[in-house]
Amino acid sequence: MDLTNILSFLGGVGLFLYGMSIMSSGLKNAAGEKMRIILEKVAGRKVLAIFSGILVTVLIQSSSATDMMVIGFVDSALMSLQQATVTAQITAFNLVAFAPLILFAGVVLAVFVKKNTPRHIGHIILGFGMLFVGIGILKAAIAPLSQSREFVEILGLLSHPALGILFGFLFTSLLQSSSSSIVIFQAFAVEGLLTYEECMFLAIGAAVGSVTPNLLASLTTGRNGKRTALLNLYFNLIRAALLTALVLLFPAIPRWIQSLSPQDIARQVANTHTLFAIFAVLVIAPFSSLLVKAAQKTLPLLPAEQQALEDRQLKYLSTVSVKSIPAVAMRQAALEVVRMGRMARENLETAMEYFFHFNRQELFDQVEEREETVDYLNKVIEDKLVELRALQLSDRDVFRLSRMVLVVSNFERISDYAENIIEFGERLKNAKVRLSAEAEQELQQMCEAVKEVLDLAIRIFEEERFDLLPQAEAIEARVDEMEERFVQNHVDRLMKGQCDPLGGVIFADLCTNLERCSDQAINIATALVKEEVA
Repeated sequence: MDLTNILSFLGGVGLFLYGMSIMSSGLKNAAGEKMRIILEKVAGRKVLAIFSGILVTVLIQSSSATDMMVIGFVDSALMSLQQATVTAQITAFNLVAFAPLILFAGVVLAVFVKKNTPRHIGHIILGFGMLFVGIGILKAAIAPLSQSREFVEILGLLSHPALGILFGFLFTSLLQSSSSSIVIFQAFAVEGLLTYEECMFLAIGAAVGSVTPNLLASLTTGRNGKRTALLNLYFNLIRAALLTALVLLFPAIPRWIQSLSPQDIARQVANTHTLFAIFAVLVIAPFSSLLVKAAQKTLPLLPAEQQALEDRQLKYLSTVSVKSIPAVAMRQAALEVVRMGRMARENLETAMEYFFHFNRQELFDQVEEREETVDYLNKVIEDKLVELRALQLSDRDVFRLSRMVLVVSNFERISDYAENIIEFGERLKNAKVRLSAEAEQELQQMCEAVKEVLDLAIRIFEEERFDLLPQAEAIEARVDEMEERFVQNHVDRLMKGQCDPLGGVIFADLCTNLERCSDQAINIATALVKEEVA
């Protein structure tokens, strides 16, 4: 094989990978949000999770991309078990002769059409054409290798199962795509450089190598993301062990797969890749809970994570149903809303502390974690409150129930403002900017007032102490006055060159966020007032 063939081989691989990328991007742009919704909706439902994972993998033609989409959706371990089974089947068709026409059709849609959906479809078709052009270049570059005795002898080493699996793992880890490596193995097999048995063990190794992108992606995620990647790794290691034992103990299995396409080795390799993946999911899926435990043993839950899990469970509404006594159900609902409110209030306080001490990274992480908890509770509590409408409620309780939905939303917004505040702190930290002592003193004064009105609002809502409402409104008016006065003070400091311009922008934004928190507090405090007046 001369330099020209080597370069052609590399070019074919590059074009194939780029075609995969373009096709995947086009599909994700055309239906990415729908895919995300599918993955979220099926969390916790094993059969739906399996079929949805296969569907998404079929659409975006990349099991690694599917797994990385799932990193954030760790409610179900099975959602990370799907592997690509379709690309090898597609490329087993000999469509190289039609590739130029496919490319032309894709270019017309992608370049000359302005509407988003047809353009995305054009990218899909363009990527599809690139796949087959790349395959054509690969096959042309590989053909001379069949005449090289040295190369044939090297590939002969892959007849040993262990070496074949190891090579498949390393080759796929390098390409970051099991689909791409399978296509290359198909091309070698078509040229007579690999036997079906060698391709079979290469495919087993490629499945293990496909987890490499997910392991790398998990390095930048939280501990749950890392556990999801570990689940995928354990699944594929078990899959490799099971399949290796199976084909060695029962040689009739690979012979049966070959008999499905006796004259087409490319199709045989594709069928092997597909059937092995389906078999592994069906056999290992029932034991997914054991994989979860293994991942948690490898990366144990921290106390903060354990607390977050407990926080994300309904405490008072968990046993409430449409058969509950209305008075009891309403009391439990109020307690659950107040519980969420105290979390939002704590998140705001932690965010403020981080803003003034942004060298304490643990505070930033606490706010992010608690914000996710509040978002989750916002949804599940609202769903529960909607369910309670089926109870035989009095007009008074119907009113209270509708106002609780609004209060839950108010608490969620306060937690959102907490997240904004830590981001302000991050911007100051990254820019290495500090506010003046006077500015910090003003902000701390405003923070204390906001915490005071929020505490009072929660008490008014929980205890229905409407006699405390004038006190809360007075504090809120004081916060409004502080915002206007403190922003003007800071403008004066900026004009005198006493503060950094970026600090000035963040100061004003923070004042606005704090003032809005006090507005939310008043909404909470007055939520049930109309009932009292009536």
